[in-house]
Amino acid sequence: MSRDQLLTLVKQGDVVVLDVRPRAEFDQGHIPGAVSVPLDELEARLRTLRKRTDVVAYCRGPYCVLAPQAVELLRRRGFRAHRLEDGMPEWRLAGLPVAVGQE
Repeated sequence: MSRDQLLTLVKQGDVVVLDVRPRAEFDQGHIPGAVSVPLDELEARLRTLRKRTDVVAYCRGPYCVLAPQAVELLRRRGFRAHRLEDGMPEWRLAGLPVAVGQE
């Protein structure tokens, strides 16, 4: 999923954005409205997600394996899951808003 597609879904309120990086990285900067769910915690937190809502996972960039692994797990469990085509570094470079600190 592209950044533009994600921004559209966020504006519509029809998406859950998951930051699957370690929490310390999330605290240093994340997509506004994203929820911190480090990959190693995802399975335990599946019950907190709604299956009828699209879920978009992102991590460190296009070559990071965390988001693809999260999407695979989510899809196996029946979620409509997608991966952001790139990650937080590219988001920042594009000049898009960044939130800092905890949710």
